[in-house]
Amino acid sequence: MAWWRGGWSARLRVVAVLLGLCAPVAAPGGPAFAAGARPGGYGFAPGARTVAGSAGTPGAERLEPGRTYRSSLPAGGRLYYRLRLAATDTAYVPVTAVPPADAAVTATDGIRVSVRDAHGTPCTYDSARFGAGLSPRPVTALGQREAGKALCQGAGTYYLLVERLDADGPGTAAPARPWALEIAPATEPGPARAGSTAAPRTWNSAAPEPLTGAARDRSGGDGFASAQPVAQGVWRTALVPGETQFYKVPLDWGRQLHASAELDPHAGHGYVGGALGLSLHNPVRGTVDDAFLGYTGIRRSVALGPLPPVEYANRHAVPAAVTSVRFAGDYYLVLHLSERMTGTYGRGPFGVTLRVRVDGRAHAGPGYAGDPRPGDVFTVTGHDREAAVTGVTGGGDDRAMRLVAAGGIGLGTVLLLVLAGWTVAARRAQTRASAQKPTA
Repeated sequence: MAWWRGGWSARLRVVAVLLGLCAPVAAPGGPAFAAGARPGGYGFAPGARTVAGSAGTPGAERLEPGRTYRSSLPAGGRLYYRLRLAATDTAYVPVTAVPPADAAVTATDGIRVSVRDAHGTPCTYDSARFGAGLSPRPVTALGQREAGKALCQGAGTYYLLVERLDADGPGTAAPARPWALEIAPATEPGPARAGSTAAPRTWNSAAPEPLTGAARDRSGGDGFASAQPVAQGVWRTALVPGETQFYKVPLDWGRQLHASAELDPHAGHGYVGGALGLSLHNPVRGTVDDAFLGYTGIRRSVALGPLPPVEYANRHAVPAAVTSVRFAGDYYLVLHLSERMTGTYGRGPFGVTLRVRVDGRAHAGPGYAGDPRPGDVFTVTGHDREAAVTGVTGGGDDRAMRLVAAGGIGLGTVLLLVLAGWTVAARRAQTRASAQKPTA
């Protein structure tokens, strides 16, 4: 081998390269950050395809349900994307906008999304704004095309319109920098059997007693794709100002979620409005509820409003907090600590306690006439429930991380053996050379 014949300097270079391959890798959700990473940056879905929005419907790029996309929204921008939908499928198109970390935002800044038919008729509108925290953070709005409604029926071409809402409405010139977008379209088939179109009339809306007991450490992910699973329990994390962490709670049909977040006391004086935000999103990332707390340095908590059990019939209700709890799957809890905390209380980190309670009795779902896209979006498995307790998802990313880690350990062991072999081989070669050397 050439690297062996090249002498010890060549061999050492090979060792250095191999050692670089087996450098330690931090597990997802762990406390370590990669070199150059900034706590609070949004984690886009791995493998998301980049698409460019169009200023009009002609030339709009097509989005496929079940896939995730990245794009960019300029100041005052209005961008179109194209969808091809079946007549019987309900389509959900969540759009997450991510402004630069140092962007100046107002409470009313944000995005508005709508799904429109080929004639330009809007099916629905939804908007998401930064709110009282006045802190740049990921915000998500959901476009929908619901099968069976009066508008937007039939198979064919539909368009997603994403509009940027600046302080004075769409079309303003500032701020100049674009916001990154993540778009994750999904479809839900109709039920196998037609059921009642009446919303549930009664459900337990009483606030339960807060969970007590020892808290378990679990840092959230940095995006929807890397959200860390949690089950019923008390969980601890730490946030720095401007940081957002994502968790997911698997909810079966019939299960009811309660959640609250508590911000630890901290030295300092002053009031920060909207210091800690707690948001809940359903399996297609639609907003269910959100709540914010003001902070004066003492321990404070904020809770989501009462939510109904997960039922298919909730879609026929009027309140958004009810109609959005319409299918089983992963429900996302999102924590954000306002960047404005820095000026009064410093960079932290600030301890946060997340309390999650799951009530109700699980039961079978309605049964779909086809397959949703992505295929597992409305499914809760035994493995999902286990991962929510242990924190080990066992998905493709985790398996890859374990293989890399195991490979790193194995490669390190092999390197030690190789180095030992080189030493032995060198000594034997030296001995043979001495033995063959002619005597005087």
